[in-house]
Amino acid sequence: MDESLRAQVETYLSHLDGLIRRGRKLRDTLATGSGSTWSPPEEGSSPTGNDSSNKSSIAATRAWQEDCGVTINQLSGGSKAHWLARSFSEAFLKRSASGIAVQGAPPEEIVERLLDVLAQAVTSLSQTDDSSIVSASLEAPPPHRFDFVHNLDLRPIVEQAYSDSRRALEQQHYDLALRTSCGILEAIVTDALEHGGVAALATSDAPAGKIADWAFETRLAVAEKLGLIRGGCARLPAIARKYRDATDSDGNDYKNPTITERDARTTGQVLKVVMRDLDPGR
Repeated sequence: MDESLRAQVETYLSHLDGLIRRGRKLRDTLATGSGSTWSPPEEGSSPTGNDSSNKSSIAATRAWQEDCGVTINQLSGGSKAHWLARSFSEAFLKRSASGIAVQGAPPEEIVERLLDVLAQAVTSLSQTDDSSIVSASLEAPPPHRFDFVHNLDLRPIVEQAYSDSRRALEQQHYDLALRTSCGILEAIVTDALEHGGVAALATSDAPAGKIADWAFETRLAVAEKLGLIRGGCARLPAIARKYRDATDSDGNDYKNPTITERDARTTGQVLKVVMRDLDPGR
């Protein structure tokens, strides 16, 4: 990295550090205040608050969010499609019990999410070793983001699995690609079902027992009935639906006929459709 770029990066890192420190103070202040909800800002405007009490904290939080937005916009090169810009916008969304993204979330929760976005920016900048402009250092997002997954421990696992499935497909390891895609599909649908709550499951004539004990196809069917996913799974190949039954007692070798490229690619396409269903903000 040349000295000019290094100086730019250090300037941004210093600015981000200041924003993070301000945000932490605001988060602590808001945590002791009221639980009002805010809506995300319109394009070209700063966030607005509905809480008439503690106007000083609200004003300070608005100003901080606006400063965060300006910085994220600069680092994103002005592109709303940039992963960092998307993360900033999604920080203002909350999810209903069914997992649907809707506007409005508690102020302290929004601040916490924005702090996470700033931390991602710091990590990306800190890993930069060569680039012509600072914003270019952030163009490559993590392998894949599964922010819609509620289980935080599960996110890095499915992110890595997603990368593995794509690599297996490129290397023509179609059986591995299909099994990995199915495993991700099962994991994220199970996560959505578990987050939906017992009441929602009771109204869908779901089978008794733990969700983890349900068959793969049952989980897909219940998730579709609850409206968590749409009808994309109808394209799932038969061998994918039975992917757990297609292994031996140790989970290694397939007993079914050879997995074709079409089977693997179609399964991957279905996975992407379900990911969009579970994450409307994508």
